[in-house]
Amino acid sequence: MKRFSAQYIITGTGTTLKRGIITTTGDGTITGITNTGGELRETGHTPFYNGIIIPGFINCHCHLELSSMKGAIPPSTDLPRFIQHVREERNQFTGTAARASLEADRDMYDAGINGCADICNSSSTFEIKENSKIDYISLLEIFGTNPEGANRRIAEIESLASEAAKWSTPWYITPHSLYSLSLPLLRKVKDLTRGNRVTSIHFMESPAEKEMMKSASGPLADSYIAMGITREMMEQRARNHTETVLSLVTPSGNLLLIHNTAAEENDIERAMQRDNIWWCLCPLSNRYIEDAAPPVEKLRQHGAAIVLGTDSLASNSTLSILEEMKEIAALHPSIPLSELVKWATANGAEALGMDKKLGTIEVGKRPGLLLLENIDLEKPHLTRDVTLRRLM
Repeated sequence: MKRFSAQYIITGTGTTLKRGIITTTGDGTITGITNTGGELRETGHTPFYNGIIIPGFINCHCHLELSSMKGAIPPSTDLPRFIQHVREERNQFTGTAARASLEADRDMYDAGINGCADICNSSSTFEIKENSKIDYISLLEIFGTNPEGANRRIAEIESLASEAAKWSTPWYITPHSLYSLSLPLLRKVKDLTRGNRVTSIHFMESPAEKEMMKSASGPLADSYIAMGITREMMEQRARNHTETVLSLVTPSGNLLLIHNTAAEENDIERAMQRDNIWWCLCPLSNRYIEDAAPPVEKLRQHGAAIVLGTDSLASNSTLSILEEMKEIAALHPSIPLSELVKWATANGAEALGMDKKLGTIEVGKRPGLLLLENIDLEKPHLTRDVTLRRLM
C-alpha cells in the first residue's frame, strides 16, 4: 500500500481536493481517496508534496514511426512541403527507426503519458507497444488519391491489419485525411470501419488543405501533381470537410478530428452534428509546421470536447503533453488549469475508450499519478517553469 498527498489533487472528474490523500496498491490501483477538507493531520507513511497531483496524461495523436526524423525537417515549412519532406526522406531513417521509436516510447512514459493513440503506416512499432508501460491503441492509416488504386490500398491496409491482429494492442483502420483519399477509397474505408470504436482523421490542418478540397488547386494540390496524381484523378475527391465527415466517415464509435487549425466557426458547428466527436489539438506541431494555432476559444465557446496530442518528432521537439498544455496556457492564460488537465487526461481517456482504467483519479482505476512542481499554488497556472515528476 502507498499513500500520496499534496497541496492540491486535481482528480480529472471535476473535483479538486486540498491536501487530500490518495491510497494505492503497489501496482498503482487506487483503493482510497480521502477528502481532508484541507486539514491534513500528520500521518505516518504519507509523503506530502508541495505541488499538484494529477492523473497520467493521454496522448491522443502520435506518429511513433517518425521518431527517427527528429530535427530532419526545418520548422515553418508549411504543410505541403512538410508532407513532401516526410514522403521523400522517411526511408533514409529506416536504420535508426526502431531504436528511435523505442526511445520515444520511454520518453513519453517519463513525461507522464499513460495512454496513447499511435498512427501506423507499417508494423514496425507493434512489438514496442506490446511491451510498453503505456497503454496504446494502433490506428492503421490508409490513404490514396488515385481512384483506380482504391482496391490495392484496401488490400494493403488489410494486410497490415492481419499483422496488428497478432498482438494484444487494440487497433483500428483509419483514414489519413479527407484530401488524401479518393471518393471511391473513402466509401470503401467507411464500409471497412463500421465497427470501429475509435477513428481519427487529420482535419483542416492548413488553408492549403481546404483549397485543394474545394478546387483541386493550391500548393498542396501541386505537391500531389508532382507525385503523378493528375487533376482528372483529383476530380473524384471530397469537396467539403464537414459534409464529408457526416456522410463518408464511419458513424460508429468516437471520431477524433486532428489539428483543426483552419477550422472556422461554421465548420465547428456543422461537424458537431455528429455524435461522439473529439477535437484533438497539437499546438506545438502546428507552430512547428505553419506557425499556426488551433481555434481554442471558438471550440470552447461551442462546448467542444477537446483532447490533446503531440504529433511526431518530425514536427515537434518533444512528445510531451505538458509542453502542449503550456503552449495553450501561454496563448490563452484565462483557461483554468483544471480544464487543461481534463483535456489532457479524462477527455483523452474517454475519447480512446480507456476511461475504465485511465484518465481520472478514482477508486478502482490505475491512471498513473503525476506531480506538477514549481507552480504558483495561490493562482495555479502553467508557466514555462512548471516541471513534472512521475509518482506512480
